[in-house]
Amino acid sequence: MFSLTMRMMFILGALFGILYLVVAIVGQGTLIFNLTVAGAILLIQYLISPYIIEWTMRVKYVSQEEAPELHRMVEELAEKAGISKPKIGISDMPIANAFAFGRTVRDGRVVVTQEILKLLTRDELKAVLGHEISHIKNRDMIITTLVSVIPMILYNLAWLFMWGFGDRENRGASILIGFLFMVLYFISNLLVLAISRVREYMADYGSVKLGNPPEKLASALYKLVYSSARKSEEELAATSSVKAFFLNDPNSSVYEIRELAQIDMNKNFTIDRSELEFLKNAKINVSLGEKIMELMTTHPNMLKRIKKLSEYV
Repeated sequence: MFSLTMRMMFILGALFGILYLVVAIVGQGTLIFNLTVAGAILLIQYLISPYIIEWTMRVKYVSQEEAPELHRMVEELAEKAGISKPKIGISDMPIANAFAFGRTVRDGRVVVTQEILKLLTRDELKAVLGHEISHIKNRDMIITTLVSVIPMILYNLAWLFMWGFGDRENRGASILIGFLFMVLYFISNLLVLAISRVREYMADYGSVKLGNPPEKLASALYKLVYSSARKSEEELAATSSVKAFFLNDPNSSVYEIRELAQIDMNKNFTIDRSELEFLKNAKINVSLGEKIMELMTTHPNMLKRIKKLSEYV
C-alpha cells in the first residue's frame, strides 16, 4: 500500500508541476480565469453525473426485499469500511461487471449487472463489492474530477494561443506556446489515466482489507475477463463509452485472456489460493504492446493487477 501511495503522490506532484509551469508562462490572471471556467464546467458535470450514469447504464435500485443477500453483503462491507450504506442497484447492461458512483461518500451507489450475479460465487461477488465500496470510501470520483481540471485548462490554453492570441508579429510565438500547451495537455491526460490506474490498485487492496481473500477478487477479475472475451464486437462496442466506470475494461479482454492463461494452471477458469501463491514469486510476461496500451487506459493491465493481489496472500 505504501508503494501505491508514493506512486500516487509522485503523479500528483507531476501534475501540479505542470500547473506551476503554466503560471510561469501565462501568469496568474490567465490561469485563474481558465481555472474558473474549467471548474464551473466540471462542477456542473459532477452534480448531474449521477443522473446521467443512472440513465446511460440502465440502473434500477433494488430494495432489501428484492435483493436481500446483496443488501446483506453491502451493509456488512460498508460497516467494516466505516461509511454509510450505499444505495444498491442492478443494471441490465449485457455484460458481467460492477461499478460505484456518487457525489460524496454519503451519496454513494453500488451497482452490479444481472450477468455478474449469475457468473460469480458469493465470495467472489463480495470481493467485487468490497472493491467498489473502497472506491466510495477513498472518494475516487471526487479525486478524478479534481485532477481532470488540469488537462481541461491546458486544452483551453492551447486553443487560445493557437487560434486566439497574438497579432501578426507575435503569431509565430503564440502558435509555439499553443503547441507547448497541447503537448502538456497530452502528458497531463496520461498522468490522469495513471492516477485512475493507481486508484484501481488501491480499491483492490481496500477489498482485501475489508476481509475478502485476495484469490476471490483475483478469480472474479479472471471470470470477468473471460466472460467479456466471449462477447461479440458489437456487444463490447455498446459498453465502450462507459467502460471507465467498470471493475475492468471489457474492450481489453480479448488480449488479456491470453496473458491470464499463465495463471490458470489447472484450466478451470478460476484462480485459487495455490495459483495466487505461485504467482507471488513467478515472473510474468506482459508484451510491449500491452504495456503501451496500458498507458492509454483507466485500468491496469489485468495480469499485473492480479500479480499485485498475490502480494496480499
